Amino acid sequence: MSSTASVNAPPVPAVQRYFEVSLFLLVSTGILAVVLTGKLDPISLIVPLIALAYKGLRIWRGHGPEISARVATWLVLAYFLFFPLDLWIFSRSLSTGAPNPALYAALLAAIHLMLFAALVRLYSARTNRDFAFLAVLAFTCMLASAILTVETSFLITLAIFLALAVSTFVALEIRRSATGAVSPPFVPGSAMAHQLNRALGITSVLVAVSALLIGGFLFFLIPRFTVGYLSALNLQPGLMTGFSDNVTLGEIGKIKQSSAVVMRIHVEGDPGRAADVHWRGIVLTDFDGKRWFTPAHDQVVLSPNPAGEFRFLGLPLPSGDFNPLRYTVLMEPVATDAVFVAPRLEVLRGRFTNESERVGSFAQRGYLLVDRTGSLSNPFHNDTKVRYEGLSLIPVIPPVQLRKADAVYPDEIKNLYLQLPELDPRIKQLAEKITENSHNEYDRAANIERYLKTHYAYTLDLSGPKTDDPLAYFLFTRRAGHCEYFAAAMTVMLRDLGIPARYVGGFLPGEYNDLGGDYIIRASDAHTWVEAYFPAYGWITFDPTPPGNGKRNGLFSRLALYWDWFQFAWGEWVINYDFVHQVNLARNVQNTSRNWGDHTQRYYREKQRQAIRLLMALDHRTEASPYFLPGVLAFLIGLLTYLRGRPLIGYLIARWRVRARRGGNLTASLASLEYREMLRLLEKRGWKKAPSQTALEFASAIPAADLAAPVAQLTELYQSARFGDHPTPVDQMSTLLRSIRESLRLRKASRS
Repeated sequence: MSSTASVNAPPVPAVQRYFEVSLFLLVSTGILAVVLTGKLDPISLIVPLIALAYKGLRIWRGHGPEISARVATWLVLAYFLFFPLDLWIFSRSLSTGAPNPALYAALLAAIHLMLFAALVRLYSARTNRDFAFLAVLAFTCMLASAILTVETSFLITLAIFLALAVSTFVALEIRRSATGAVSPPFVPGSAMAHQLNRALGITSVLVAVSALLIGGFLFFLIPRFTVGYLSALNLQPGLMTGFSDNVTLGEIGKIKQSSAVVMRIHVEGDPGRAADVHWRGIVLTDFDGKRWFTPAHDQVVLSPNPAGEFRFLGLPLPSGDFNPLRYTVLMEPVATDAVFVAPRLEVLRGRFTNESERVGSFAQRGYLLVDRTGSLSNPFHNDTKVRYEGLSLIPVIPPVQLRKADAVYPDEIKNLYLQLPELDPRIKQLAEKITENSHNEYDRAANIERYLKTHYAYTLDLSGPKTDDPLAYFLFTRRAGHCEYFAAAMTVMLRDLGIPARYVGGFLPGEYNDLGGDYIIRASDAHTWVEAYFPAYGWITFDPTPPGNGKRNGLFSRLALYWDWFQFAWGEWVINYDFVHQVNLARNVQNTSRNWGDHTQRYYREKQRQAIRLLMALDHRTEASPYFLPGVLAFLIGLLTYLRGRPLIGYLIARWRVRARRGGNLTASLASLEYREMLRLLEKRGWKKAPSQTALEFASAIPAADLAAPVAQLTELYQSARFGDHPTPVDQMSTLLRSIRESLRLRKASRS
């Protein structure tokens, strides 16, 4: 019975069908926006996706709500009993490591409740009130997504959500207004239903695009200041365990397996100058055989000057021994306080504050901490994106100068950078063997660097038995490793030889994106290297690690660069957009418009000069050419022929015939030619034959006595030759025409 009823049930109206699909997509977009933030636990990621997929299949097959309103209400009420457990246990455990664990746990618990309520309402909605509440829940999901992330994925989901929101509410209004209508509703699949769906879809997209354009215009126009009222809700950043004051061999190898973007660096001027720069983050001084660390010591507080600049005093170098490098760093949120800069930092300028931890005016100004190794750290932590500008003097000291450097080191340097634990004696023997033919400290360091690069292999796979002496195992057994082992080996061998050296951690230059004009530095670019001390020159970089796998080239790599450029532009001009950016944008627009105007004027003037030069050259060539005059004559004849056409050709032929037939009789065609010539001469003097006049009437209308007789005679000859077929000499008519021409000339001369 139920089967028969379902078969005979009337079809769902097209507007209702469109509304159900649009509302489902709206809710799905809101939930997906939260899921795509990547900040939720696995259960909160998987369960909503499965529930949405199943509901979508049900809607596709035309099924109605799965649960009743009563059951849905009881489910939501039951979840409120579970909410405290989620808040204090489950969400609390997920918030470990967040800047504000209590606030983060409350946010996660609220998002869990919101997702549960949205899914329950999606499976039970029947009335307009349910549909409106479901749309509000979808909007709440978008707000939660805006809090959880500021990435470009949110922009995409927001654009889709706006189009679906317009579509849903328009369909809801049409559906509500159609209730009780007399005309029958459109049947799904009909031509009218297709037209309605297409009209609603196009309208929704146009309204959403218009809203985005107007909103974007207002966003860039209205003054903005970085108040950061939502920054306290920022979630825990990616782990960067290899950049602290305590690093165990192998930790950076774990970081290098991630492709997450850590920094984007824009270099002023030629970007190739930064192609080999090592971006320093930490300097470690002591080694216990398994880990590098820096003993606890007091750090110095470094405050900016009134101009907002942090200035550093380093060892002065002659002007030819360094290259100035200005750069801008946009660092993603990372779980390290290290500030990454190029070697020989001179000036640093940035906003090193965490909005959630501002206390007093001193914190609002921002400050940095610097230790005795020169490593910088941000006391407010790098939990949010940090943007700063730097000026470094990159050393470019020729090896010939370093070979002459003194080997007498200050006591402070020797006490800090010659420490060694008890190690395998073979390490020192290997260092002495490598450098046995070296005669200065630079050659010793360079030979060790070269030996490690050429005699050992690079790998991230260090699976195998653990050992109490990982450095000796690397040098004499495995003979393969990643950068930590190479840097540790060279640092230890230099110290064995009495050369002060230190272990440095940071990042390689990464991949240059010519679209955005910046270097993309990923976690996989994490690196360690060695710095050796040379009196009068300071610390010089050595990198003993052999090159790993090169960068991949191809279509997908190029597309990845486009996406990275879009993310950089999003972070620079949307996330970090403030009043300073507005001033720069206005200045750039003004400079661009002025440059375009100047460029247009220069282009016009250059094209004008080129045209003049071309004409002058053409004039000189034509004047010197023997074909110039004949060519001009042929051109004029052709032009005259084109302008006068066939009448001119006929006139010339007729005149030739007149001259050819001198002494002969006048034909009808020659008489017509002579008569038309007479009419042309008279018309030039003001006597024009009207179309209604006959030839005789026109001749009798000539008032001039000296013209009346020849005109009348020539007219008679014309009519006699054309209509009477009487033989008339050609010379007689030509004589009359000359007489008329002469009389007209005399009249003109007498008047003048």
